[in-house]
Amino acid sequence: MAEQVQLGALSASTLMSNPVCNSEGEDLGKIEDFLIDLDTGCIVYAVISFGGSLGFADKLFAIPWVSLRVDREAKCFWLDIDQETLEKAPGFDKDHWPEPQDFGIVTTVYKFYGVENPFE
Repeated sequence: MAEQVQLGALSASTLMSNPVCNSEGEDLGKIEDFLIDLDTGCIVYAVISFGGSLGFADKLFAIPWVSLRVDREAKCFWLDIDQETLEKAPGFDKDHWPEPQDFGIVTTVYKFYGVENPFE
């Protein structure tokens, strides 16, 4: 009998609002959304909110999906970056999102995080 393979899939709604932390235990924000490439079905980047007061984010950040690690047990994401570096990362205002077809931000954020951009 063939061994059953366990899928590594979760619904997007279960991931929304999950916290993002780093290995130092710093709170880096929470997942707000995902940008998905319709041609491949792959997540291009996750959008996290960070900063602000009273629960309102000052800035949103596009994080390459490959830069995040999902912790299913803790129901959070891990990102290997400190708060100070995140504050300097390319981001955008919550009322002025990049156009979905604008891959300039994709190139910028993949370069910032030092990961290969599979969408080029």
